[in-house]
Amino acid sequence: MKSSEEKITAWFLRIALSAGFLSAVADRFGLWGAAHSAWGNWDKFLQYTTTLLPGIPAPLVSIAAAVATALELLFGILLLAGFKTRLVAQGSGILLILFALAMTFSKSIKAPLDFSVFSAAAAAFALAGLYRQKA
Repeated sequence: MKSSEEKITAWFLRIALSAGFLSAVADRFGLWGAAHSAWGNWDKFLQYTTTLLPGIPAPLVSIAAAVATALELLFGILLLAGFKTRLVAQGSGILLILFALAMTFSKSIKAPLDFSVFSAAAAAFALAGLYRQKA
């Protein structure tokens, strides 16, 4: 049994990661409104994704954007529900590291640092560690 401190930490990590994923997905579909959006619609998100994946054909960029969005939606919901938390947290960490690397190589190291992508990835891996199997 985890201590109450570990339970509270795990709960906070789950909620924070979930909120980040679900907020980003909502933004891509214009649910935040123009005043509070980074993209505001799917087309602008696709343009941004194109900058992260230079040289990739447009149909593949669209697929990558759709897969990333689907994973963020799925991970956000599953983290919120507390379902398969260790596995979902590991997947979240991998997805966030991929985002960070794409941002680093297409823009600069400053981009993922400014958006705390490495911190979010670390939080996801820390959450997975809280759910490790006891031997």
